[in-house]
Formats: sequence, C-alpha cells, structure tokens
Amino acid sequence: MPLARRPETRRAWPMCAAALLLFVQCAMVQRVHAQTAAPVSAASLACPAVLQHRFNRLQDGVPQDLCQFAGKVLLVVNTASYCGFTNQYEGLERLNGQLGARGLVVLGFPSNDFGQQEPGNAKQIADFCFNTYAVRFPMFAKSSVVGKDANPLFLALARASGKAPGWNFHKYVVDRRGRVVGGFAGEVQPEAPALLALLNKALAEK
Repeated sequence: MPLARRPETRRAWPMCAAALLLFVQCAMVQRVHAQTAAPVSAASLACPAVLQHRFNRLQDGVPQDLCQFAGKVLLVVNTASYCGFTNQYEGLERLNGQLGARGLVVLGFPSNDFGQQEPGNAKQIADFCFNTYAVRFPMFAKSSVVGKDANPLFLALARASGKAPGWNFHKYVVDRRGRVVGGFAGEVQPEAPALLALLNKALAEK
C-alpha cells in the first residue's frame, strides 16, 4: 500500500517557490544598482591617474593640481637653463601658443639631474625663462626627474613609456585620456615632424 504524501511536504513547495522568487528579485536589484553606480565610477576617473599629482608653481610656489589639465593633450618636458638644448624653449612656447586653442598644454619641469645645468633657485629660473624666452606655458618648481628621487609624475611617465629621460628636454606626449602615447629624446626639436605629427593626431582625437 503506497504511503500518503505528508501535508507538510505539499506546503513546502510554495515556500520554496517564494524563496526562489525573492532570490531572483534581489539579484535583479543588485544588477540594477551596479549598472546605476557605473557612471559614478567613470566620473571618479575623469582625472587620469597620471595627472593625480600636485606640484608647486615655479613663479610663486603655489601648489597646482595637475587634474586641471585633464582632457588636454600634454607635452611634458624636463628643462634646464644652461643646456645646449635650452633654446628649445622658443619652440615649446610657439607650440603652446599655436596649438593651445586646439587643446595642447606644454608643462615644464626644471631639473638639475643632468650635467648640473639647472643650478638656480625658483626665482632665478623663472626670471631666466620669462626674460630670455618669454615662456608663458606652465612651469613647476625644480625637482628630480630620474632615479630614486624622481618626482611622481616622471616616475609614472617613465613607467608608462618604458623610457626615463636620458638628458634635459626629454618630451612625453600624453593624450586627452591620460595615456602616454610617445616619448622623444632631448635632441628632438619641439617642431620636429614626427613630434608634430603625433601632437596633431592626439589633438584630433576627442
């Protein structure tokens, strides 16, 4: 004689179904929440990691957040006042002036790392840059750009490009998304065809 199904077993099926439905609903809510939160995460990345640094302005020592340059194409250069390449200030200033309206910003970082060719203090360097070459692009306080004391921006640029500066006036190109898309040795002039081509390509990308 077959055993009768116990009533409590029959009642358990609706309870299991309800629990399964609740689980599915919770999973859907979590998925919607994750999709809603995605734009917040994207917004937090509006300033690329490579720009999440602060440096003192050369002229007055006021701290500057590099995130102010997010969305720009950057030409980052380690400079020196008494180098055979020092006259590149002229070309750098021209680039900054001619391509600035399209989104280019030249950033200068004086450094005494190579040949002790930047021995002055901040005022001396600032006066030299302005009085000799009429430099108006952003310049920052003197710092190291190679070795254990390299400033964090140049550490990030060297890591991303695979190449640290080998001398003064090394140039890094950073696109609007904060990607390091090129590096050029000091002997490459600011208006060299290869550098101009890369800048124009980066500027054309929105």
